[in-house]
Amino acid sequence: MADDKSMTATTQSIAVSALRAQQARMRIIAENLANADSTSKTPGGDPYRRQAPVFQAVSVGNGGTGVKMSRAVPDKTPFNSTFDPSNPSADATGYVKTPNVDPLIEAMDMKDAQRAYEANLNVIETARAMDARTLDILKQ
Repeated sequence: MADDKSMTATTQSIAVSALRAQQARMRIIAENLANADSTSKTPGGDPYRRQAPVFQAVSVGNGGTGVKMSRAVPDKTPFNSTFDPSNPSADATGYVKTPNVDPLIEAMDMKDAQRAYEANLNVIETARAMDARTLDILKQ
């Protein structure tokens, strides 16, 4: 029984680490979406650059391996530009750099993170239900 409890605790620790990682990922995606239309404050300057989460494996309780978002790195894809000479952010030729954020990609990433989050919640709920069922069997 001690091994089962340890296994359940490890399973839950792994799932919790994944919940936190997906939550951090969703914050990065929300930041990208919030800045999708922002431009530079200076003429010809660079606008907001899309951030991408980087995950890494981490040890969790009882010898398990979980995951965490270690950092966000700038996406190196080029900026878009539009011709708008009246914009205060326009360069000398009248072009304004716009962020390299594609709202469709961000929406797909958000849906993927949401599904991963829900899957890990299901892991935790299933582990708890298995523990409860085991206790019920032992009581009989």
